[in-house]
Amino acid sequence: MDSLSVEARLVERAKAQDEAAFEQIMNLYADRLYNYILRMVGNEADAEDLVQETFLRAYQGLPAFDGRASLSTWLYRIATNLCIDHQRRRARRVPTVSYSIREDEDGEPTEWEFPDLRTPDPLEAALNRELEEVVERAVSRLSPRLKTVLLLYDVEELSYEEIARVLNIPIGTVKSRLNHARARIQREVAAYLNDAATDPQASSAE
Repeated sequence: MDSLSVEARLVERAKAQDEAAFEQIMNLYADRLYNYILRMVGNEADAEDLVQETFLRAYQGLPAFDGRASLSTWLYRIATNLCIDHQRRRARRVPTVSYSIREDEDGEPTEWEFPDLRTPDPLEAALNRELEEVVERAVSRLSPRLKTVLLLYDVEELSYEEIARVLNIPIGTVKSRLNHARARIQREVAAYLNDAATDPQASSAE
């Protein structure tokens, strides 16, 4: 409650063109937005530019911000739209980060079981790195609509309701896109594991 009231006061001060207040808002959200945008666009320089553009758009749009959505939801919405526009302008996207899948809000356990990355065995560690790369490539090939929902849920840990507000879509659509994204990645992971089991030399021959 206290943090919300502090945030609300910062917004009101920023609306009155208090630059110090807006700088505090930037400090609160810069790291979270950067990490999210980096996963979306896969390039550090582009991510830094898009973070700056997000805050510029937010500063310009503050007079119209009515507080019906939370400030974080509003900022994620701006960042998401900028990322999607950016991806549409680029023919290719570069994967840079990995993440783990968390349990569904509906309580259904994940079907994904990845090897223990703490293993000291060099061969197994190499296979684990290859598996991470398979997942990263699969994520990078998702459409912006699917990738956005996947990252907001599995990495940023937003709820279905928060994602629905960020993207202005029904909760059912959020769940559908999340399921589609996971199914596509799971197919690529399964294909990789099947190839590795069939031909242990396949990965080293690439």
